[in-house]
Amino acid sequence: MSTMAVPALSLAGRNDNFWADAGSKLGGAVVAVVIFLAVVGLLMFLADRAPKKGRDFIQLGLFVAPALLLLATGLIWPAVQTLWQSVSDRDGTWVGLDNFEVVFTDPTMLTVLRNTVIWVILVPIASTAIGLAYAVFIDRSKGEKVLKSLVFMPMAISFVGASIIWGFMYTYRAEGFDQIGFLNQVLVWLGGTPHQFLNVPPWNTFFLIIVMIWIQTGFAMVVLSAAIKGVPAELHEAASLDGASGWQRFWSVTVPWIRGSLVVVLTTITIATLKVFDIVRTMTGGQFETSVVANEMYSRAFRLGQPAIGAALAVVLFVMVIPIIVYNVRTLRQHKEVR
Repeated sequence: MSTMAVPALSLAGRNDNFWADAGSKLGGAVVAVVIFLAVVGLLMFLADRAPKKGRDFIQLGLFVAPALLLLATGLIWPAVQTLWQSVSDRDGTWVGLDNFEVVFTDPTMLTVLRNTVIWVILVPIASTAIGLAYAVFIDRSKGEKVLKSLVFMPMAISFVGASIIWGFMYTYRAEGFDQIGFLNQVLVWLGGTPHQFLNVPPWNTFFLIIVMIWIQTGFAMVVLSAAIKGVPAELHEAASLDGASGWQRFWSVTVPWIRGSLVVVLTTITIATLKVFDIVRTMTGGQFETSVVANEMYSRAFRLGQPAIGAALAVVLFVMVIPIIVYNVRTLRQHKEVR
């Protein structure tokens, strides 16, 4: 009798998990449908330029209210809870800025903030510069589509998948053993010794950054390539007649014309870099002084039992994103006015 109970309970647990997953997916589908209907209703309301009556506003409210309710319960309320949690302890007692003091004074946290700043500086600049150079040199060349597809291909890979690929690239085995990591095998072929790429700070942070640059370069290349193709040929012809060199035409004609696209690419990659989590979590788990704000937020809140510190890190991350978005909006508005 007892031997049959265990499988039965196990099967019941599996069924419970199945129905829980199904309910979660159904709830997500309902949310998506409601938001879609609200957006469609708002667009139809704005597209209709006829004079609006009271009942029209009632209809608009009926369409938009479910989406606003879901937005409030799924985004605004959790944000308020996180903000409160960042200024309180585990028991919900007000502690003011004590949690933020830990964030900005603890040696481990300072390393996390330093790493995040390094990521935010290097990844957007390197990805945009490489993507722009590739777009310029490959533009209208033979085999352009194939060459651009090769660079864009990493964008089709998830961050976790890319991390696993580069994890094999960086794999280390002690000297004297066969190397299965590509980079260490190359070092051995060149007469060098294997290197622990992911274990030695601060260089391991730069090796992780390479993975993000590899992914984001394709995005930068596609957007900037489309912007470059939109530069009027007449401008280049006029510059050539004035005796401008290729570099002068690029710097004085192409770059000003695509400035809006450059801002979009830089700010988009910057925001993605600020939120980077998968690469660090998959490749090092935040060990060896490689953790960043997003990874540390997860570790503190869900692994180390410090949800208040995790909430404070979430607020810091939010504050870091705000000026980037504001700069993006202002720059695009100025660029539009100039055109």
